[in-house]
Amino acid sequence: MARKALILGASGMIGSTLLAFLLKDEYYDQVELLVRSPLPQSHPKMRQTVIDFSSPDAYYPPTAGVETVFCCIGTTMKKVQGNHDAYKKVDFDIPVFAAKAAAANGVYGYLLVSSVGADPGLQSNFYLKLKGVTEEAVCKEQIPQVHIFRPSLLLGDRKEKRGGESAARFLAPLIAPLMMGSWRKYKPVKANELALAMLTAAKEPRKGIFIHEYNDIRQLALRSGQYQA
Repeated sequence: MARKALILGASGMIGSTLLAFLLKDEYYDQVELLVRSPLPQSHPKMRQTVIDFSSPDAYYPPTAGVETVFCCIGTTMKKVQGNHDAYKKVDFDIPVFAAKAAAANGVYGYLLVSSVGADPGLQSNFYLKLKGVTEEAVCKEQIPQVHIFRPSLLLGDRKEKRGGESAARFLAPLIAPLMMGSWRKYKPVKANELALAMLTAAKEPRKGIFIHEYNDIRQLALRSGQYQA
C-alpha cells in the first residue's frame, strides 16, 4: 500500500523546505497539500487540495488513507493586525481540526511545529500559552505517534519579513556559541535542519508522544544522513 504524507503550511518556510525533502525521499509515495489556493508548482508525487480551513469537516476527506500529517502552519500578529481571536483560528484551530480528523481516519503519525517555551499554564505570554494549549489539545487525540517540535529562532529564507527577526538572525551566529546548559534549547535552528528532523522522526515506528527541543532536533537531522552540522 502506498505511503501518503500530508502537509499543512506548505507555503511557509518550514513547510516548503519539508515539501522539497518529501518529494525527493522515497519513503512516501504521495504527498498531499492542504492549501487555501494552489501553489505554483507540480510534481508526480504531489497533490493539492483547496479547503476551507475554518471548517472542521473539511479535514476529514483529505486525511483518509494518510500515514503521516506534518503541521507547519502558523501566522503572525502583523498578519492578523494584533487580533488574538484571528491568531487563534490559525495557530490553534487548524492544528486541532487536523488532529481530530487524523485520529478519526486512523493516521499513524502527527508532527507539529510548536515553539520553545510553549506552556499552557503561562498567563503572561499569549503566544507561548497558545502554543502550549495547542500541543495539549493535539496530544489528547488518539493518534499513535505524536512528535512536538519546539525550535527557537528559525533561520532560513522567508517570503515575508518579520519584525525584529533580521537583527536576531544577524546576532544569532555570535550568541549561539554562548548558549550552553539550560540555555542550549534557545539556540537558533535552520529550516532544513528542522525539516530533516521531522522527516527522520516520522519514519520511526515507535508509538507515543515525543517532545523535541534543540538537542533532539539536531540529532534527528544528523541521523537523516542529509544534514551537515
